[in-house]
Amino acid sequence: MTGEIEDTPGTRVSADQADARRRGLMLVLSSPSGAGKSTIARLLLEKEQNLSLSISVTTRPRRSSEVDGVHYHFIDPARFDQMKTHGELLEWAEVHGNCYATPRVPVETALEKGQDVLFDIDIQGTFQLYEAMRPDVVSIFILPPSIAEMKSRLRRRAEDTEEVILRRLETAVGEMKHWSKYDYIVVNDDLERAYDAVRAILRAERLKQHRSPAIGPLIDGMVGDLKTVLASGE
Repeated sequence: MTGEIEDTPGTRVSADQADARRRGLMLVLSSPSGAGKSTIARLLLEKEQNLSLSISVTTRPRRSSEVDGVHYHFIDPARFDQMKTHGELLEWAEVHGNCYATPRVPVETALEKGQDVLFDIDIQGTFQLYEAMRPDVVSIFILPPSIAEMKSRLRRRAEDTEEVILRRLETAVGEMKHWSKYDYIVVNDDLERAYDAVRAILRAERLKQHRSPAIGPLIDGMVGDLKTVLASGE
């Protein structure tokens, strides 16, 4: 029965079962505006199995085009304060008078089931996740190839005024100062190449030893089987 390990007395667990016990990870993507983070996130969700987007809670009113539980979980300020007080939030922020946050329970449940969770959040949110669950976090900072290209991308969106674009560029100065606090840096000079780099990081991180607690016993079981073979001379 090579390739199996003892799980509980009298029970054997296969290598596939051991792999299935991998703990999920929290994949965080951050970037200044115009770096292409959201596009990369969308591609990951479309093409990667076992990866879901973290759905935030928010106190802002739901827009007519939004679906509760899909775009956000819409809650009232009193419930938000209750969640914050009781430690039910992994990270939170207030933006233009409305609060946004990541609820703890859905993320922890997913990780325990071996499911990976994608976070499209800013630097402050990332640092809060570090404080809450650093061993589970894999952080990637997406950079544009140049400031000129970033500015050009923002203008091509045709969504913001020139004043707003300049404000986003000013914000990027503060964001980019924190690049060294991220696990990985990916320059998005070519979308396909940047996506491939992020996907490679995700797949490599899934194989980290500390995410697969059953790998050690699995190897011990293989060593035991090998010793038996050697002792028997067969």
